[in-house]
Amino acid sequence: MPLFLKVKTAEEVFEILREIKPLDIETLPLEKARGRSLAAPVFAPEPVPHFARATMDGYAVRARDTFGASESLPAFLETAESVSMGDHVSWRLEGGKAIAIPTGGMLPEGADAVVMVEYTIPLDDRTIEVTRPVAPGDNVLREGEDIPLGEELFRAGWPLRPQDMGVLAALGIKDVSVIRRPKVAVLSTGDEIVPVSTQSVPPGKIRDINTYSLAAQMEETGAEIGQTRWVQDDLGALIEACREALATHDVLVLSGGSSVGVRDFTVRILDAFPEAELLVHGVAIRPGKPTILARIGKKLFWGLPGQPVSAMMICKIFVLPSLLYLQGYCPDLPSTLQVENACRAVLNRQVPSVHGRIDYVPVVLSRGAEGIQATPVFGKSAMISILARSDGYIIIPEHVEGLDQGTEVTVHFFSCGRSV
Repeated sequence: MPLFLKVKTAEEVFEILREIKPLDIETLPLEKARGRSLAAPVFAPEPVPHFARATMDGYAVRARDTFGASESLPAFLETAESVSMGDHVSWRLEGGKAIAIPTGGMLPEGADAVVMVEYTIPLDDRTIEVTRPVAPGDNVLREGEDIPLGEELFRAGWPLRPQDMGVLAALGIKDVSVIRRPKVAVLSTGDEIVPVSTQSVPPGKIRDINTYSLAAQMEETGAEIGQTRWVQDDLGALIEACREALATHDVLVLSGGSSVGVRDFTVRILDAFPEAELLVHGVAIRPGKPTILARIGKKLFWGLPGQPVSAMMICKIFVLPSLLYLQGYCPDLPSTLQVENACRAVLNRQVPSVHGRIDYVPVVLSRGAEGIQATPVFGKSAMISILARSDGYIIIPEHVEGLDQGTEVTVHFFSCGRSV
């Protein structure tokens, strides 16, 4: 394995990510399947509804018996039986008659419409006036009108939303084949790191930030977080920790030690795995240029910068999509299903950039008289408070030398559930 590869553009990294194959399939009970990606298309095994039903309270009628009805010249219909909710109706509606029916009630054979109760006047126990005509199908849901038998409901890779689970429940589909969630190990390294529980931090030390922030980010995307730990900045210890993590996890994320220098153990760790393939060693973006991606057998290995802002940005931009692809995510799904959560805003100040790289700039959103405004948040990559203050980030393309005040931009939210 070569020690270094050429620094890649962000698009080159995304091309690599798009080649990631989904994990294996598992079958879950419907109630456990929310948010999971379907392993195969789902077709309707039966029609919904499986009988014609009323969508309004009123009277089931033959539509032709109401033609021409009005308040001044109503149609007179004889009332026969009545339908109760949940009844199986076996009788047939004859001409000139009407049957009282509730919303959701089964339409009797021979009826093809429902007159809303507001447009009827009872004359006696056996007769009603109909003061407005109905056409065939009015206020009726026909058999299979909601979901026809055999219709493709969801394609492979579709993430199940609450409404989708309702559709499957309506069809009696109680077990669902989905793509397994990736199990991720999160390791942090650095001799300067001490546990979060440290009460008095010695000079030169800092508490572990990345383990918690990165794990939380990945959980939002559906990953299962397994092992999380700090590992001392020692090559042997790191190799052993990585070997242990890769044995029981699908993805290993190691923050720290990815920059070029005498303390760069990340690439040397990969040398300890004969099957390792180094895919990325450096990305032409800011923040987060010293990023590593490797494949070890069927496992993914990410080496992220140790600086908290850089680590979280790289996780958002590259690591999270890789986890989605492992879950069978399809990039050609409708925009309403895209994991990307974003909005449009107007910059309220100028943002500088450097030609030849992509810049990801955190912003704060606010509402003003002229709509949503984005204020850039500038600072050094070690300052975790930058992201805590920010709602999302904007992307300055590789060949654009900054953005002027007043430019309309897309703000990508950090959190999957964020909105303005």
